[in-house]
Amino acid sequence: MIPIIDIFAGPGGLGEGFCSLMDKDKKRHFKISLSIEKDVSAHQTLTLRSFFRQFDLNKVPEEYYRFVRGEILLDDLYKAWPEQASAARDEAWMATLGDGTDAVSDKLVDEKIRFALKNASHWLLIGGPPCQAYSVVGRNRRKDVFLDESKDERVGLYKQYLRILAVHNPSVFVMENVKGLLSAETKESPVFSKILTDLADPVKAYKPYLKDTFKLPCPGYKIYSLVVKPEFDENGNPILRQKDYVICTEKHGIPQTRHRIILLGIRRDIDFVPDVLEEMKEIGISRVLADLPKLRGGLSKIEDTDTAWKRTVEQTRKKVRLEKIDKKIKREILKELSKLTVPRQGRGSEFIKYKNAIPKYLPEWFTDLRIGGVCNHSSRGHMESDLHRYFYISCFANIKGFSPNLDDLPHELLPSHQNVFKKDGGVTGKFPDRFRVQLKDKPSKTITSHISQDGHYYIHYDPQQCRSLTVREAARIQTFPDNYFFCGPKTHQFIQVGNAVPPLLANKIAGIVIKIFKNQKNKDRSLLIPRVNALAELEAI
Repeated sequence: MIPIIDIFAGPGGLGEGFCSLMDKDKKRHFKISLSIEKDVSAHQTLTLRSFFRQFDLNKVPEEYYRFVRGEILLDDLYKAWPEQASAARDEAWMATLGDGTDAVSDKLVDEKIRFALKNASHWLLIGGPPCQAYSVVGRNRRKDVFLDESKDERVGLYKQYLRILAVHNPSVFVMENVKGLLSAETKESPVFSKILTDLADPVKAYKPYLKDTFKLPCPGYKIYSLVVKPEFDENGNPILRQKDYVICTEKHGIPQTRHRIILLGIRRDIDFVPDVLEEMKEIGISRVLADLPKLRGGLSKIEDTDTAWKRTVEQTRKKVRLEKIDKKIKREILKELSKLTVPRQGRGSEFIKYKNAIPKYLPEWFTDLRIGGVCNHSSRGHMESDLHRYFYISCFANIKGFSPNLDDLPHELLPSHQNVFKKDGGVTGKFPDRFRVQLKDKPSKTITSHISQDGHYYIHYDPQQCRSLTVREAARIQTFPDNYFFCGPKTHQFIQVGNAVPPLLANKIAGIVIKIFKNQKNKDRSLLIPRVNALAELEAI
């Protein structure tokens, strides 16, 4: 198997996609040799998934499923299989990279990588540095620290990627970041252009941090797009526009309009031009959500009972002046209220016993019947006024085919926030889509870590459930398999799902990357010795 080093791993979405790529004999092409993540809950999820992968697909022990069902504790699972648990802990390393005060030393990182790779001549580096400082929203809110590394160390974390490339020279790397990176700028040049230049020649980019006499063997990289075939300049370098590096996931079988930069770097001594991702029709979210158990929303300010929830939703009829709204929407509201019942599973839980969780889209990817139900599927609590809005908005979308903005809502449903109204009483244009229902026949809008906050942007399309999405629903949209269990409090689970790379997309990328390694299968190991020598010299610095 091809070894992988996964840095800034999060809960492991990118790694999961690569490790799920099988040959005709159902054997994995790739293996995570080392993953690095600093967040406690994400690391716990990462370790658990590593444990899962210690076994062949059909030989995962029953204790794993007992844990998922809440029948035993995590410690009990690991005690039952100590050898595999130890291997998982060795693989998933909780550590902070970079230059911060709590960061581990570069020397320790190098030792971990060298031990994990052993004598591998060809291997893969994956991951992306934390991207909040590059994001469009982050820059707008934090102009005072606009790409200033002295004030925000996250901006410079990609240098750790450069350092590992320069010192360890993997055959291939896959680096992910947000689309907003394209418009970020430093004082010298556009950030994205600089990153492309740095990644193409990581030794030159990293050299200022080393002694002048120290030499690194990395020959550099050609940076490819995964969606556009390049032309080449006279030196054999790919010629691509910056936007060619943006992957629009809805075009590639992911039920979500997630637009991200993903770079594929191939070491210059490897003569291979990669394929690109195939395009396909968009996938509506109902194809991955409709089979899940129906749940009701919770109540956060009053007694949270089935009766109180039903009564609150029914109050929408009195809250909205029906005579003043579109007649079709009025009929939809009355129709949905007439058949309103409390879902059998109530608000759900961390595990729901359920037999029919089989989506219409790629059931072989999502489904694991050994679970015996659905995990991480419980609704959050909502204010009564929010439930009125959610019900109205989902009915509106059923009729109109789009999610309403604030100025499409009846006045009585508008939130009493200062930034909603103008001085003359009209509705402002600030965050007009702060309440958004995800349309059942369309891909979802991007699942982000903000889903952990209030859920207003992730309203379920079914008025009968009147709530925001659960962790499992967000995970389905992100294409995590159903047996992927997220650890930690619910807020942390949402953050993990929102920050992840969709595993199904990663799996498609892995199908492209494996061809590079197959092409190198019979090549020599000439760069292995220089890499080991470089590490030995680096330790002396």
